[in-house]
Amino acid sequence: MENGTVTLNISNGIGTIAFFHPQSNSLPGALLNKLAETITAAGENEDIKVIVIKSTGVKAFCAGASFDELISIKDFETGQRFFSGFAKVINAMRKAPKFIIARVQNKAVGGGVGIAASADYTFAVKDASIKLSELAVGIGPFVVGPAVERKLGTSAFTALAINASEWRTAQWAFEKGLYADIFDNEAEMDQAIEALANKLSKSNPEAMMMLKKIFWEGTAHWDTLLSDRAGMSGKLVLSDFTVNAINSFKTK
Repeated sequence: MENGTVTLNISNGIGTIAFFHPQSNSLPGALLNKLAETITAAGENEDIKVIVIKSTGVKAFCAGASFDELISIKDFETGQRFFSGFAKVINAMRKAPKFIIARVQNKAVGGGVGIAASADYTFAVKDASIKLSELAVGIGPFVVGPAVERKLGTSAFTALAINASEWRTAQWAFEKGLYADIFDNEAEMDQAIEALANKLSKSNPEAMMMLKKIFWEGTAHWDTLLSDRAGMSGKLVLSDFTVNAINSFKTK
């Protein structure tokens, strides 16, 4: 459990993927790879008609990159490999031939915003504020940027990326298109997720697959794009500025 977990549960055509890490559902490299592999496997499983992605625990939906792992990176190759984990998750969600519903039960930071943006339909509670904090620690939302910009638009993405220390409310995220629906509490959200997932599990799989391809038109180059973006972050994480910023952030 201290290294985190990723589980897949299949019931009535719904594949529910749950991830967990004790540090506010932050994502170290091994967990990112496991999450990407699980999403790909769910997309290939004929018993699954629709995928739900959620996190467990009472803290954040996802706190983004693991600071412990970030601070341990000492060379470019390791840095690029780490940030490629986020690229793998986003591309796995993009390529899955099934609709993906995201359940955001609390705050989302950095890579967590990227996961919410890469889902095809995202539910959230009213307390699910968002923040792209990368610039505040000397990097930038390079890998998640294409997914966030695609869903929210350039203006909203720019605002999030530049004002990296400010939380944006769930209502703001709803108005910009990141969240399709927001709810007062988790119980109401879960009822809505169950209702939509059950409807989709009975819908025409071929029609949904074709719609998904249409939704993601123009992103075929993302395998290369996100890998290149991972290299940007992999370079910056080695800088003295970033090392000092992360250490300072960790002591707060």
